[in-house]
Amino acid sequence: MGGLDLKAYAGLFKTYTELRVQENRTIQISFVKGNNTVNLRSATSGVSARAYQNGSWGFASSPELTPDAIASVVKEATENALFLDSRERKGKAPLPVAAVSSDNDFSTKKPRLGQKELVDFVRQIDDEIARRYPGLASRSVILRCLDMEKTLLTSDGSYSHSMIPRSQIHVMLSVEKDGAPVELMESYGGLGQFEDVFESPSSLWEGIERQYQHLMKKSEGVFAEAGVKTCVLDAELAGILAHEAIGHTCEADLVMGGSVAGDWIGKQVASPLVTLVDFANTALGQTCPVPVYVDDEGTRAEDAVIIEKGVLKSFLHNKESARHFGVQPKGNARAFLFSDEPIIRMRNTGILPGTSKLEDMIASVDDGYYLIKPSNGQADLTSEFMFGVTLGYEIRGGKLGRAIKDTTISGVAFDMLKTVSMISNDMKWLGHGMCGKKQNIPVGMGGPAIKCQVTIGGR
Repeated sequence: MGGLDLKAYAGLFKTYTELRVQENRTIQISFVKGNNTVNLRSATSGVSARAYQNGSWGFASSPELTPDAIASVVKEATENALFLDSRERKGKAPLPVAAVSSDNDFSTKKPRLGQKELVDFVRQIDDEIARRYPGLASRSVILRCLDMEKTLLTSDGSYSHSMIPRSQIHVMLSVEKDGAPVELMESYGGLGQFEDVFESPSSLWEGIERQYQHLMKKSEGVFAEAGVKTCVLDAELAGILAHEAIGHTCEADLVMGGSVAGDWIGKQVASPLVTLVDFANTALGQTCPVPVYVDDEGTRAEDAVIIEKGVLKSFLHNKESARHFGVQPKGNARAFLFSDEPIIRMRNTGILPGTSKLEDMIASVDDGYYLIKPSNGQADLTSEFMFGVTLGYEIRGGKLGRAIKDTTISGVAFDMLKTVSMISNDMKWLGHGMCGKKQNIPVGMGGPAIKCQVTIGGR
């Protein structure tokens, strides 16, 4: 992408226009029971242009990054917008102007490792797991790296360049119990290129040992007792709940499509202890897992407070929905590939920490569960949800008891948030969150632990 000057094409803009050049670079290496099953490195790059005329949009993209190709996509997007406007005649007002200039590059300054060195790194982790835990039925170690580099120019004066990398190692451990597999996965890493995130294989040993001990307790686990229970949801579960069941219902395009949140602005939707924020790039003084400084419409990214002290305060917007609702956009228009149009997306969504200590929250529960790790789940526009739980423990008389087998939690999120009675004073982020709304894209999810009432599945 180096050497491209998008400003040289500004003279081609005849209406509101966004011109974006993007490259996604990926690495994936997998070991399964000692066998190197995946060894990939790829890049997807190209240019796209999006033009707006009186409420009609035109879009065009090309995988070529030649001057002719760039000029061609601008011309085609403009012609598409003008043609649709001549037919649709929506007569909409201009979009909000939000000119900003930004350059945020998280590239490592360390020497880059080659593919063979990365394979050897993952192999060392796999070998050490096999040596330490010979009783495992299966093990998998997966390295995934993604660099997203974008340059954006808009007709209203925004110019942005960013390179946001993410590096992760996923470890799946499995034992056999009574003829059936018992599994537990953990993800390590987060924001940054590999060399900045992982110093050596030994930096993972402590986490993998903790993962193994949880797995062994889970293998002796019991079924949860089904019903509405007092539960302490750890940060990962609280984070996925905030994203899936609340965040999506407050995305303005889904609000206009019938989300239950549409009628609740200014109303109490949660306990007064709950403040839920979609953070742009920094939370509580630290960089978020997926920092966004300028979105893919050229809007400066700012924090969006969705719920404040239990009251629903705002939705998440792109420029068009912000104009519709009479508010200012805060940078929630994002695209995953160069060939994708920006849509309203979350960035880093979580509940703000409270004042309670986790151990005090557990001690306050006489009969319930401490739920730690989620698996996949789903939620709809009523905020009704169901998520898998892959790691949890009984709480009996204020003390942690036996581990539980895989289970589920379900309910209506806005109702469940009204039962929140304690929130921990710490903040944890998932470094591997992905959102699948039309396009898969990295997101941050996290928060504190929360104590609440929730329906848990049983046998």
